[in-house]
Amino acid sequence: MKAMRLHRPGQPLILEEVDRPTPLPDEVLIRVRACGVCRTDLHIVDGDLPAHVLPLIPGHEIVGEVIQAGAEVTTLRIGQRVGVPWLGRTCGTCEYCTSGRENLCDRPAFTGYDLDGGYAEFAVAHAAACIPLPDNLGDSHQAPLLCAGLIGFRAYRAAGPVKTLGIIGFGAAAHIIAQIARSDGVKIFAFTKPSDEAARRFALDLGAAWAGGSDQSPPGRLDAVIIFAPDGSLVPRALQLVRKGGRVVCAGIHMSDIPAFPYFDLWGERHICSVANLTRADAADFFARIQTIELKTVVVPYALSDANVALSDLRDGRLNGAAVLVL
Repeated sequence: MKAMRLHRPGQPLILEEVDRPTPLPDEVLIRVRACGVCRTDLHIVDGDLPAHVLPLIPGHEIVGEVIQAGAEVTTLRIGQRVGVPWLGRTCGTCEYCTSGRENLCDRPAFTGYDLDGGYAEFAVAHAAACIPLPDNLGDSHQAPLLCAGLIGFRAYRAAGPVKTLGIIGFGAAAHIIAQIARSDGVKIFAFTKPSDEAARRFALDLGAAWAGGSDQSPPGRLDAVIIFAPDGSLVPRALQLVRKGGRVVCAGIHMSDIPAFPYFDLWGERHICSVANLTRADAADFFARIQTIELKTVVVPYALSDANVALSDLRDGRLNGAAVLVL
């Protein structure tokens, strides 16, 4: 099969012919139809996250068709369309797995990081991690839902019940969760890179009540802020934006260090929390939730061989919406 592989962090991916993988008894073989390009993929390729396995096929927003199932698989069928998310395997026995918090598993394996991912024509996946997908959205439009959507949804719920929500970093995750929040009657305040007029217009087109640079202030304090941008210096800024009792949710897997800030900015029972990975319950709740709204996923398609171009566009901030490799 053809696959884009990372041999050394900081170097471009290489298009190669490699052996098609064979599923273990608890795995399925998937013919990849589409795979989203996530900022976490960029962190892995750039070396911001330490390499676990090399060479590696990145990609953890996989949509595909099951074409082979291991002997122990009973929950999926041949020909079924499924999604494969970031959390690719858990131990099933630690205190987190046995209490419904497998997102915090002590011995996890992540798709496109510990396990070969979806920048390829075929991929294997642990059957228990696969998510059956609804029929009302196409392959390329469902791919971003498997990380940008799911992690965004978990971050949105972590923000708590709110009337006003700030979103810093208006990209793939933000444009999905903004639509869900708006359907709940929440006012969205979008923060983009200063002077990024295209991103500001994108947020307003999706119904944001206000959009401006991260160096600007909205009209009034906010109930909560979700940070999707991987810049730790935005955490103190977000604390200044929320009202007393407000919450700042850090939604990225990787973020630069958070600088020191005055205790007064935290005082007033403000909270800072992070979101880690996802649970199967998150996936079930998210896909049930989006059946109740008309969700518009903005997708920028690329060929498999153009994965480096997609990563470069993401790195340079040229994307409004979600980059997806379409096979």
